[in-house]
Amino acid sequence: MATPFVNKILTGKVKRMGTPGAKSPMEREWESGIFKNITVGPQWIGTEGFSTDEIADKKAHGGPEKAVFAYPSKHYRYWRDDVNIMEMGIGAMGENLSLENADESTVCIGDTYRLGDSIVQVSQPRRPCWKPARRFRVIDLALRIQNSGRTGWYFRVLQEGYAESGKEMELIERPYPEWTIAACNDVMYVKKRDLKLAEQLASCELLAPNWKKSLEKRLQGKQSSDAKRVYGPNKD
Repeated sequence: MATPFVNKILTGKVKRMGTPGAKSPMEREWESGIFKNITVGPQWIGTEGFSTDEIADKKAHGGPEKAVFAYPSKHYRYWRDDVNIMEMGIGAMGENLSLENADESTVCIGDTYRLGDSIVQVSQPRRPCWKPARRFRVIDLALRIQNSGRTGWYFRVLQEGYAESGKEMELIERPYPEWTIAACNDVMYVKKRDLKLAEQLASCELLAPNWKKSLEKRLQGKQSSDAKRVYGPNKD
């Protein structure tokens, strides 16, 4: 099994973009921390993520369960072909870690890694929202990300410390090898009627609480729409 390699570490400050009162929803004012810059040298990772990183919408992003967002660098070849936007490259999805030798089929919930001096643990797949769509003016981009399975994933931080790019991540523990990020995405978006699978995933102790909550609602027969998350204010 290949060892995940940190190609780049990226962080950024919250930016406000767009035109207040614009007629087109895609041109209106919006705020986001999706614009990341490649860092140089050791970076401090706390329980809320990198110290030089900022989150605009702390209700939907960030927090201990979504402290660090990782994305495979190889996916950008696919996105450049899919949406024909050549500038879609490392950092386009707002990731903190650009990884090589790792993807949704090789990373599992609960995987615990040594990242420099820190220790991080996989908590959940990313549920794509409307902001990448606004950034690249592709209104259904969140759905494309979701349906492609190229979502990336989040880490929680078990031990704070410094990390830097150009280093491998050491796998310390893999308690749930059956629950790859790809398998989780499959349960959430594809096999929605398979309640047995939903129950099994919801019982995974190290799965983030918000994912458990969504699955438990499904088990209770409650349906929810993804429209607000994937389209947000990009549509009137």
